[in-house]
Amino acid sequence: MERMILHSDINACYASIELLRHPELRGRPVAVGGEQELRHGIILAKDQMARAAGVRTGMTLWAARQQCPELTILPPDFDLYYDYSRRVRQVYADFTDRCEPFGMDECWLDMTGCVGHEDALQTAQAVRQRVLDATGLTVSVGVSWCKVIAKLGSDYRKPNAVTVIDRARFADMVWPLPVGSLLFAGRSSVRQLERLGIRTVGALAAADADMPRQRFGKSGVQLHAYANGYDPAPVHRVEDLPPPKSIGNSATAPRDLICEADARAALLSLSESVGARLRLEGYQCRTVELSVRTADLRWCSHRMALRHPTDLTSEVLDAALALCEQAHLWPEPLRSIGVRALDLQPACAPHQMDLFEDAERRARQRRLDITLDNLRARYGKTCVLRGRACFDPALGLVQREEHAFLRK
Repeated sequence: MERMILHSDINACYASIELLRHPELRGRPVAVGGEQELRHGIILAKDQMARAAGVRTGMTLWAARQQCPELTILPPDFDLYYDYSRRVRQVYADFTDRCEPFGMDECWLDMTGCVGHEDALQTAQAVRQRVLDATGLTVSVGVSWCKVIAKLGSDYRKPNAVTVIDRARFADMVWPLPVGSLLFAGRSSVRQLERLGIRTVGALAAADADMPRQRFGKSGVQLHAYANGYDPAPVHRVEDLPPPKSIGNSATAPRDLICEADARAALLSLSESVGARLRLEGYQCRTVELSVRTADLRWCSHRMALRHPTDLTSEVLDAALALCEQAHLWPEPLRSIGVRALDLQPACAPHQMDLFEDAERRARQRRLDITLDNLRARYGKTCVLRGRACFDPALGLVQREEHAFLRK
């Protein structure tokens, strides 16, 4: 039986949600952007009108306003976006239990063998309409026999459209597309392929199979297979998804960090965020990574292996502080700083006890962390603050949009 895979993508997710909250802005170009005074001044998302005016994601706010003087820029509200994402996924779950999220706004659905949903076009139209009725959001849906081609379908026509790519129309629809349209075709790979004269998906599909392998290794083999419509990857149920590779948080400081006290305040907030996310997702880490960007925009990162797996805020913070002390020479200023938890394992997994480990102290610390998590979930993340955060609130509070939760 040929698989029926849907890929659903919320159109202009952040901007569309903001327009539901601000209907008076309909008919005007709208974008969601950071706070320029906190040096988070870039465009995070834009609606179709802003896109048509030349506004691009990642563009600085001042450049976006120059490009589109009538542009309205709204601050992000990630709690609201997460809530809408959850509601949309509940709609998908009414169709099938094989729903695999891909970021906040995208999801694959495996409809193979679902009784009453044998017709691909009707099923995709039903998904699109149900999401609109339940949330007011529009989605673009691609349908095909595998995940990578279904995603190409959802990108093929926007907004609020359904595109079916079957085997009969595959070559005509997909092969003329730019090679960068393929999933996981990064900028560097695309530049190298273009230097070789490979600019379309069809050109990559027609290339000798040994060339991508020799040039790009495993990723080249994968891209060549995608170009030929081969992607056997299953659509995972949420409970069957592989564990993430990392959970991290980084931030651009509202002013340069010029001393250890500045770094400690920022790292405390970042470590609290990473620790809370570890506990929420049910993971512990065995490695902590510190990344910094200097005032002249040089990036570097350093890692430390831990003696035992942890999800405790204090232990993540201690590792980050130790890395900062070892790796950075003050008073060279830092513009950005980040903390990432790596080598994750389920919190319930057994681990080797340490003869010198104070298990009782760690258990008390974990109960305290969980209590703080519950208070902040109920009353807001500023309901309980560390004393250090009060000395410089701008450094002591990190916006939630800096979260990174990576499975790839």
